[in-house]
Amino acid sequence: MPEQTLLNKVAIITGSSSGIGASIAHELSSRGANVVINYPFAHLKSEASSLAAMLPSPSITVQADLSQPHAPETLISAALQEWNRIDILINCAGIAVNKPIEEQTLEDWDRIVNLNGRGTFLMTKAVLPHLLQMAGGGCGDGRIVNIASISARGPPPNQTIYAGSKGMVDSFTKCWAKELPPKYGCTVNSVSPGPTMTEGFAAAAEEQMKILQPIIDQTPVGPRMAQPEEIAYAVAFLCEERARWINGVHLVASGGLFID
Repeated sequence: MPEQTLLNKVAIITGSSSGIGASIAHELSSRGANVVINYPFAHLKSEASSLAAMLPSPSITVQADLSQPHAPETLISAALQEWNRIDILINCAGIAVNKPIEEQTLEDWDRIVNLNGRGTFLMTKAVLPHLLQMAGGGCGDGRIVNIASISARGPPPNQTIYAGSKGMVDSFTKCWAKELPPKYGCTVNSVSPGPTMTEGFAAAAEEQMKILQPIIDQTPVGPRMAQPEEIAYAVAFLCEERARWINGVHLVASGGLFID
């Protein structure tokens, strides 16, 4: 069991019933944090419940589709009802579409931007008053970590809308890291994963993998995708109390595939 460095902290992790989000939930929980596991649709409830049963620290599961404007309040209300505090927000919910620009549609735009971009914006805005309550006047207790992507700065072909939406998250982080700490006693950072072996990535179309595999093979640390727990470790590091002087960082977890 890792040292309980986040004992009794409360973390909301959007999009956390599977993939990178689920690994983040496990990592934070292993350090003692109470975790809000978020799943978007009713048919994923059992998946979220199975994850909650595996976590070593207390957790709750909450259905909320972050592409919908009311979703942040649903998550926040559940966290406050259970623990009466929020210390950490991980903006992880996101989707990707891999298609040539000629085939990407307005429906694709709405699905991706409303979740990856607007959802991150609304969730962060809604949580701020509660971070202030716990921060004690700018002491740096609160943590916001946005999950961006190396696609924001080094996108492959066929990711026009996805890369653009993660570019929004990248820019949000830079802006919020300057604006929010003096008012809300938090730090704001981002983690940008490279290709990571998640359920979503495994479902990528064969044609897209033909494009991505030669890129993956060039990864300096090793010609492979990341494991979700490797991304989760980077996120958890930024949530630690001792990371209080780390703010505005764009931490790339890609094995050196992309070097900023």
